[in-house]
Amino acid sequence: MAARRDGLDELDRKVLHLIRERPRTGLLEIARLLGVARGTVQARLDRMVADGVITDFGPNLSPRALGYPVQAFTTLEVEQITRPDISAALTAIPEVLEAHIVTGPGDVWCRIAGRDHEHIQQVIDQTLAIPGVRRSSTVITLSTVVAHRVQPLADDPRPAGRRSP
Repeated sequence: MAARRDGLDELDRKVLHLIRERPRTGLLEIARLLGVARGTVQARLDRMVADGVITDFGPNLSPRALGYPVQAFTTLEVEQITRPDISAALTAIPEVLEAHIVTGPGDVWCRIAGRDHEHIQQVIDQTLAIPGVRRSSTVITLSTVVAHRVQPLADDPRPAGRRSP
């Protein structure tokens, strides 16, 4: 495997763009579209996986289409020593889509999904029942302005250390 390299070059960005835009396209077709050998595309993908740039190849799922149209963000205040246990307990709740330890007000931010507002309340109640969770504060999302994304960072040709706001 090639040595780890910082950043992406133009071919890496083109490969990433194609697999995001056309995820069911095979390597041979991607190579044809880019005008490079199939082995080149495979080597680039292998390197980006090894470097942690590509974290999975699975489909992105829609909570709404799965019957969970309501989303909320819950901030939990926790006893710091219990964070590992709280993390395990949050992982066991399917409606918890993400959880992050944060700075500032609160300790853990969770993105949760529910069938309706009552279900969101039940999920919040589950989180409050976790030993070490002291209180929560929740906001319901009304609409998504920018969905979770990373591709714009990959598309930016400037090295990560040289980006200015």
